[in-house]
Amino acid sequence: MAQTQTKPEGWTRKSLRSISALLLREMATTYGRSPGGYLWAVVEPSAGIALLTFVFSLAFRSPPLGDNFPIFYATGILPFMMYVQMNSKLMVSIWFSKPLLQYPAVSFIDAIISRLLLNLMTQIMVFYVVITTIMILYKPQVTIDAPTVALSISMATVLGSGVGVLNCLLISVAPVWQRAWNILNRPMFIISGIFFLFESIPEPYASILWFNPLVHIIGVMRSAFYPTYDANYVSVAYVFGFGLISMVVGLFFLRRWHKDFLYS
Repeated sequence: MAQTQTKPEGWTRKSLRSISALLLREMATTYGRSPGGYLWAVVEPSAGIALLTFVFSLAFRSPPLGDNFPIFYATGILPFMMYVQMNSKLMVSIWFSKPLLQYPAVSFIDAIISRLLLNLMTQIMVFYVVITTIMILYKPQVTIDAPTVALSISMATVLGSGVGVLNCLLISVAPVWQRAWNILNRPMFIISGIFFLFESIPEPYASILWFNPLVHIIGVMRSAFYPTYDANYVSVAYVFGFGLISMVVGLFFLRRWHKDFLYS
């Protein structure tokens, strides 16, 4: 009886130790070896927001929503970057941790969870720093709905994680998929609603664009900062369903074949 009770506990402790060790390794290799470390994670979206603000403020008197350019573009770029970073990090989880996965104590799930946790913490920190800086510098007349912000972040996390796990499977089967995905994913920056509102797109293009999950994530984020903005086109279930189905498919086949990938 005692043995059956201690086995799950022992497995959990072993998994937590593996995830903690991988998390520390991720922090050291991703941010500890480059000058500036975490600073670059903040600089990248900040520079993008500043550039968009400068360019579009020259051509337009006000953004498509509200009267503050930095907030408008921040509510588009930040959730987009969350998705991009989560996907790009998780898709190379097995490749990045391949030497450690040779040990029985470390599983491919541990590698995925450690990368997910690190990037989620990093992106939340980046979001807080960038938004706080904009609020202090510009003092925009916006009311932030924290639960809706959390919903948008959750949607970006689930979508990025699901697509990342599925891509992890695909590049393990065919490494060339990583290059192909990077090419296919480039237009997403333009067609995800960072520069415009979904309502401004005419039919039939709006109906096609609706199937881009990032449009929904950005729509939710903007509704968190603009109380009068009614993003009635958003489907939270669609985004979570898209991300979770991708994750389940990726995990199912990785569980069956990941050992073959490690020794290939």
